[in-house]
Amino acid sequence: MGATAGAYFLQARLHVSLPGIDSELGHELIEEAHATCPYSKATRGNINVTISLV
Repeated sequence: MGATAGAYFLQARLHVSLPGIDSELGHELIEEAHATCPYSKATRGNINVTISLV
């Protein structure tokens, strides 16, 4: 949750671990999952989302 000028807003930071999967494939999987996930679709454009492969 964040705040600016007295207003609150939601934001998400996801740290994804994919053991045994190479970095390039991992990034492709994360992008595809984010594009097709119902929660991602419902919140797209409404909350700031940062996804990183760890």
